[in-house]
Amino acid sequence: MAQGDITIFEEAMKYMITGGWAGTDNVNLALITNATPPTAGFLTPALGDFTQIAIAGAYTGPVLLDTLDNMLTEVGGVLTFDDTGADVTWAQNGASPQDARWGLIYNATVAGNPAIGFIELDTVNVDMQAGPLTITWSTSPNAIFQIS
Repeated sequence: MAQGDITIFEEAMKYMITGGWAGTDNVNLALITNATPPTAGFLTPALGDFTQIAIAGAYTGPVLLDTLDNMLTEVGGVLTFDDTGADVTWAQNGASPQDARWGLIYNATVAGNPAIGFIELDTVNVDMQAGPLTITWSTSPNAIFQIS
């Protein structure tokens, strides 16, 4: 994987269809460490399977991306899952964590916080004391992921 690559967990599609998800469910993004590296084949991935970075400095915890309804669109038989808001940025701060490795996208409303996918932040830990961290979503194909 390379910086900026997004991987969707193989179980995510099953969760979204059979997991009792609703359009009003909140989809969040948390920053996690390299304690348990995520992989596409991770069985029943959930937020609790991974170690979140400490809440400190500019990182105040997971951020809300949007509701599931707002993140899903369908046009011409193509389902698009995308963040409807701006890029996500945490400012540089001398008290911020220095061990962010991946961004974890998960359902914050359903019990157990099932994970959807993860984004590689860098090939080493990101030090938010040394500089800001910004996740810029793709403009091509203008989606976090698509299913056709």
